Amino acid sequence: MIRYALPALLFAGVMPAHAQSAADVPLIARTKIFGNPSKTAAKISPDGKWLSWIAPRDGVLNLWVAPASDLAKAKPLTDEKTRPIRSSFWSPDSKAVLFIQDKGGDENFLLYGVNVDSGKQTNYTPFEKTRAQVLHISLKAKDRILVGINNRDPRWHDVYSLDLASGKLTLVQQNDGYGGYLADDQLKLRIAMKARADGGTTYYRVTDGAIDSKPLVEVGLEDSQTTSPWAFTVDGKTLYWTDSRNRNTAALVEQDVASGKTTVIAQDARADIGQTLFDERTGRVQAYSVDYLKQEYVAVSDDIKEDLAFLKKNTKGQFTVTSRTEAEDKWLVAVDPVTAPASTWLYDRKAKKLTQLYVSRPELEGAPLAAMHPQEIKARDGLTLVSYLTLPKWVDPGSSGKASRPVPMVLLVHGGPWARDGFGYNGYHQWLANRGYAVLSVNYRGSTGFGKNFISAGDLQWGRKMHDDLLDAVQWAVRNGVTTADKVAIMGGSYGGYATLAGVAFTPTTFACGVDIVGPSNLFTLLQTIPPYWEAGKQQFYKRMGDPTTEEGKALLKERSPLNFAGDIQRPLLIGQGANDPRVNVRESEQIVDAMAAKNIPVTYVVFPDEGHGFARPVNNIAFNAVTENFLAKCLNGRAEPIGDAVKASTAQVKHGAEFAPGLADAIK
Repeated sequence: MIRYALPALLFAGVMPAHAQSAADVPLIARTKIFGNPSKTAAKISPDGKWLSWIAPRDGVLNLWVAPASDLAKAKPLTDEKTRPIRSSFWSPDSKAVLFIQDKGGDENFLLYGVNVDSGKQTNYTPFEKTRAQVLHISLKAKDRILVGINNRDPRWHDVYSLDLASGKLTLVQQNDGYGGYLADDQLKLRIAMKARADGGTTYYRVTDGAIDSKPLVEVGLEDSQTTSPWAFTVDGKTLYWTDSRNRNTAALVEQDVASGKTTVIAQDARADIGQTLFDERTGRVQAYSVDYLKQEYVAVSDDIKEDLAFLKKNTKGQFTVTSRTEAEDKWLVAVDPVTAPASTWLYDRKAKKLTQLYVSRPELEGAPLAAMHPQEIKARDGLTLVSYLTLPKWVDPGSSGKASRPVPMVLLVHGGPWARDGFGYNGYHQWLANRGYAVLSVNYRGSTGFGKNFISAGDLQWGRKMHDDLLDAVQWAVRNGVTTADKVAIMGGSYGGYATLAGVAFTPTTFACGVDIVGPSNLFTLLQTIPPYWEAGKQQFYKRMGDPTTEEGKALLKERSPLNFAGDIQRPLLIGQGANDPRVNVRESEQIVDAMAAKNIPVTYVVFPDEGHGFARPVNNIAFNAVTENFLAKCLNGRAEPIGDAVKASTAQVKHGAEFAPGLADAIK
């Protein structure tokens, strides 16, 4: 018999007089964390006359715009009825706001634009089964942009010049096997990128549409994710690279195009160079950021140094420059205090003045949000795993990062795996900590941002050393009094979902339960069903995961697929899946649910027919999280807000195992 929960008394003890109890910290409603923000993703037009942002219209996130001088005159630009718009950008002539949108999470993103004055909306890429890409926008070519469209061959994006006024598409370059292109500010293609058989990339110079036969630069697998050309200066004479060749972390390198001479502008032994601020007028680098434990800006040119110092001094939290005018006189700055909702500010450079535009989630002002604490955790072989810990308020009322007593823990694993967790407000950390759990997110080997050696350490290590890193982090949490070994759940999406399945299948008694969101269960079928437009990256997948075209690779993929060990699963499992997911096909979840059901192993399976790789619609995300927190409450003895009508309000289909998730059977009656 599977025991889902142990008495909460395991975590009781003698508390110091100043300590809080859970009863002292109110429950934060799910809707306040995962519902629509009031405003988000603001952009200032290049001419500085307009502000745009994303905000609800009739309950769905849409585009809004207002004169920069009078936000009271805001008006909606779009009228999406079901699927939220999640990002947008300005046309270079400041006449329209552009955005991409798919259908039901299929990731066939089409490009749209809305004229600010007339409100007319145009679908610039009105094609079926097509994924449009924005390749280059230049303020020096205000009437057009470059886009990639794969409607001729789904594997490759042909390059088109899009006339923004007429919507006319003009072919610039037919793509016969190149993974991408880099253009200059005159919208001329200058570099073409082609995948190599070893998982690396070859870069070729492009001259007047002709691609050189001789490589400009060749990069092997080791440097493939940390070396690439970034941008040309406006005069086209200088090319910036992110470059890890002959070093570990990616440096910012400047190359003279005529001579080929390179100069290192910035490097950091701890982490790759991250976001770069370029002068809108010249294209020259002004500043860069480094994100090791936290993000920090470093000025390159004197003209921006004073501004960054002013923002650091006058913002309460980590700040990010998100949008700037062409004249560089006004910036939009997002400020993240972690323990308060994020806000967006208008920065007037000349006046050295910050004006708050909005708070994204005002309903969280005054809420008991918990601090996030960066941690450096040592893996068993000595690698340093940059991680982030959030504790319930009542075991760390002083926000010290030290728990006064052990509490249950959720190991929250990021997707990718070639991505990373970072410092800042995290809705999942806040929600789970408020429910009574320590939350630990670990940048396991293979994560990006910490140099090429750290990425390569994850090669062929799915379910092995990458999983060992997660186990080592759990042991660190146990040793440091954060939790106890029998009270840890594992949860994540995409690769994090795979890690969850690996956790309950490969180490079946380590975790008390697992929550898998769009995670692959069978690495063979995962690689067979990747989208065709990922063709350029296929060899890199094979070299870093396992090659299904070789016997050795087949054996490795078989032994790393949780599906083949489904019979070993002993602990409760909850699975969420988008039916239209193009990255992790719905069969990835169906296969392991079927295998567990055939052996009468408890599993709860929830599918959303209008979602893809994750849940974009808040109503669906809230529904799955309602199921999740009640599932975790049974498993870990934490707190939970009742499911209520959350599932009924969504498109959720409970395909299997409603009886194993508390309250779910009643919620769907």
